[in-house]
Formats: sequence, C-alpha cells, structure tokens
Amino acid sequence: MRAADEAEFKAYAGGRMRDLRRTAFLLCGDWHHADDVVQTVFTKLYVNWDKVQRHDRLDGYVRTMLVRATFERRRRMSWRRELSSAEPPDIGATPTGSVEDRLVLFDALAKMPPRQRAVVVLRFWEDLDVTETAHLLGCTEGTVKSQSARGLAKLRDLLAPEPAPAELTRGQQR
Repeated sequence: MRAADEAEFKAYAGGRMRDLRRTAFLLCGDWHHADDVVQTVFTKLYVNWDKVQRHDRLDGYVRTMLVRATFERRRRMSWRRELSSAEPPDIGATPTGSVEDRLVLFDALAKMPPRQRAVVVLRFWEDLDVTETAHLLGCTEGTVKSQSARGLAKLRDLLAPEPAPAELTRGQQR
C-alpha cells in the first residue's frame, strides 16, 4: 500500500474506531466480541483499501461489513459466554442518563433476539432509515418495520418497572 493510502486509512480508522466499537457492542452485547468484530472489519478494509472506489460512501460500506461480521461471528460461535465487569462500559463521549440506566438498557438489549436487537440498534442508535437498515440486514423493508415494532415493544416490556407488591395486592382486591 502506498504511504498516502496508508495515511488515509489510518486517519479513517482512527476517526471511526470508537463509534464502530460502540455499534458492535450494541449489536452483540459483549465488548470482547465487539473488539474482535471491529478488528476483523478494519483488517478486511485495509487489505482492500485500494479497491474501495467510492470513499464518499465508505461509512455505509464499513457499517455493512460490521453488521455482517457480527452475524457471521455469532453463527460460528456454538456457545455464548457472559463476562461481568466491575466497571461499566464506556459507550459514549457525552453519556445521557445515569450509569445504572445505561446498564439496564444494555442488559435489556442483550436479552433481545439478535435480529430485533440489530434492527433497534441500526434504526435508533445509528439513526438509519428503514431502507438502509433493510439493505444492511439483507431483508425487506417490511421485515425491518415489523422487527422495529416488536423490538421496541420487547424493550418496553424489559424496561418497564415492576409493580410494587402493595400495588399487586390492591389490584387483586378490587
């Protein structure tokens, strides 16, 4: 690779690494898995850097690689392991909400089926429209819409506060 191309690749990778890592984490729910997927994507991109013709659409191309690599890795894994951590993950430069709220959200995302989680992350975290999401996931727009609705409903159920025992007994007495 020419020195100019290598410098261009390094600048791109350095600028996008953090965002891609966060997106990969939201897709798979495991920081180690996310790191592996992002490394795989950047390795493939580096090898094919001179073949990438449309640099103005590079983000979309890399995002597609990321989603596909995440699903490919998930299919290859015959088991899933969960790792606990004493420190909450750093997912944003300017986090909103409390650490506890973010951890609850990550836990809820991890409990969702992979396809629903991918649709919710791509639509609402990456802010992609239905068409782009469908293209990335290799499905129809109708599937994206239905998975969005089901995924949001699942998140609402997972994030809904559980009623206090006193509320349960009052509701049963009426």
